Amino acid sequence: VQLVESGGGLVQAGGSLRLSCAASGSTFGIKAMGWYRQGPGKQRELVATITSLGGSTDYADSVKGRFTISRDNAKNTMYLQMNSLKPEDTALYSCAVLEIGRPKYDYWGQGTQVTVSS
Repeated sequence: VQLVESGGGLVQAGGSLRLSCAASGSTFGIKAMGWYRQGPGKQRELVATITSLGGSTDYADSVKGRFTISRDNAKNTMYLQMNSLKPEDTALYSCAVLEIGRPKYDYWGQGTQVTVSS
C-alpha cells in the first residue's frame, strides 16, 4: 500500500485545513486508516482513526469536536477536516493503514506539515 498526503500548510489560529490521504496498491485488505501527528519535540500521537467497514471513528481527546475524519472508499482517499486550529496542533501529519490480521499500522505516508501561527 502506498500513501500520499496533501493539504498541509500555514494557517492562523482559529483557521481550518483539510488534509487528504490517497491510498494505492493493494487496498482491499485495509481494515482501518488513521492520522498520526508528531509535533516538534513531542512523541507521535494518534489523532483519529476510521474503519473501512461501517466507518467507525475515534479521536484523541485533544481534537474531539474540532477535527473530523472521513473516507471515500470509492476513491481510496481519507480526509481530516481540521477546524478551530490551535498553535499546539502544529505537527507533521501522517496517514497510516492497518491491514486485516495485523496488530499495528504498517504502512505510512511521508507526511504533510501543518503549522498554526498564534
